[in-house]
Amino acid sequence: MPDAAPRAVRLTAEPHDIGKRLDQMLHERLPEYSRSRLQDWIRGGRVSVDGQPRRASYVLRSREIIDVLPADPVPLHATPEEIPLMVLYEDDDLVAIDKPAGMVVHAGAGVHSGTLVNALLHRFGALSGVGGELRPGIVHRLDRYTSGVLLVAKHDVAHRRLAAQFAGRQVEKVYLALVHGAVKGESGRIESPIARDPVHRTRMTARLASGRAAWSEWRVLRRLAGFTLLEVRIGTGRTHQIRVHLSSIGHPVAGDTLYGAPAKVEGKPPLGRQFLHAHRIRFHQPTTGAAVEVVSPLAPELAEWMG
Repeated sequence: MPDAAPRAVRLTAEPHDIGKRLDQMLHERLPEYSRSRLQDWIRGGRVSVDGQPRRASYVLRSREIIDVLPADPVPLHATPEEIPLMVLYEDDDLVAIDKPAGMVVHAGAGVHSGTLVNALLHRFGALSGVGGELRPGIVHRLDRYTSGVLLVAKHDVAHRRLAAQFAGRQVEKVYLALVHGAVKGESGRIESPIARDPVHRTRMTARLASGRAAWSEWRVLRRLAGFTLLEVRIGTGRTHQIRVHLSSIGHPVAGDTLYGAPAKVEGKPPLGRQFLHAHRIRFHQPTTGAAVEVVSPLAPELAEWMG
């Protein structure tokens, strides 16, 4: 049973807090709450600075008074919702879904409905419980605005065996990415480690010496005016990995303004997402060990935008 929400909290911004984001300071002072939960409270008007509501990105000054009115936590379970799903592959152990861009995989950071998990529970009922009540069946994830193939485990044994394949880097994951500029060469490999950006906490970075090991291999599929279409194979699954790696070599993914892509492209309508698609995944069937390959065709809106 969730803990009851405590009474209001009053904090004072000290000199060492000057220049910090409001959500960062709150997370440091109230570590018992997740950052996403604190951001929910900020968005909901439950946090004020000197009596005024502020955004999570608000930069603090010294001696400001921060008042926090905690809310009761959201129940930690997913609920079924009737949402259409495109199934690419299914057997007794797992299902491969063609996830559309814009759909969040599971609840979190203020999103509690319309998720892939909610749709899966309505369609398939019980799924594996290894990932917890918020993430039933989820073995790996895709960013909200990345489309394509995603594997879901139907029961715990299949989940553990698939997770072991991912951990052992036995799963081949291939993406399609349209990037800005003319990429030099026909293929290459990026091995920069990936870490949380120390300044912009919503971003990752490949520009620090520290970080988690990551590699991405790319090859050119097509060259267009101002763009290059790449096939990208990744051997690790770091947060925003492909987006970070391609941006680090000067070729951000089209539509990915978080990592340097322009918001507007002359002669093109707004894309409304990043041009990144999980095109193909190859793994071993958890029970039989047979090789399985599942392919998701390029999302129609991406094919149309590319022309």
